This record gives sequence, structure tokens and C-alpha cells, in this order.
Amino acid sequence: MASSSLAQALQLAPTDNIAVALADLPAGTFLEVGGFALQLIDAVKMGHKFALRSIGPGERILKYNCPIGLATTTILPGQYVHTHNVRSTYLANTQAVAEGA
Repeated sequence: MASSSLAQALQLAPTDNIAVALADLPAGTFLEVGGFALQLIDAVKMGHKFALRSIGPGERILKYNCPIGLATTTILPGQYVHTHNVRSTYLANTQAVAEGA
């Protein structure tokens, strides 16, 4: 796992395009996470996600190297990642695993 400066956020797998905040982080916070240097565009609460790099519409959101959703719009580095800009594919993923796909 790749950590960040002052353990403020964590990239859970090297292929993830998001990181998870380890504390409440205000907009404007500068971070280095998993080799990405960025400034948060939005405030991000502890346990919530933000983009490490630009993510295009329809692109998979990867957490633990697993797709958890698809971007519904362009998500910029440092932007909060949640239901306002992601369509969840979590249920479809878990159903596929349960069905042996």
C-alpha cells in the first residue's frame, strides 16, 4: 500500500485512481499520495474518496484494484468522488461473483 505525507490519505492499491482520506481534509489541502501530488478541490471527510488523477466519463473507479463504479462526468485530481459523479457498479460486481462469473 502506498501512503501519503503525514498519513492524511491512502491509495489502497497501486492501480487505484482514487485515495481514501484518513482524516477530515479541507479543500485546498496539498497531498502526495502514491506518487501523485495534488491539491484537493473539495473538502473530503474521513473515509471518503478523492481522485488521484483525471478520470473520464465512463471510466472505472478503482478501489483496492476493484471497480466500484463508473464516472458519470469528468472527475479532476483532488475532486471528491461520490454518488454525485459516480454510478455504482458494486451490486453488479457482487452479483457476478456470487453467480460465479
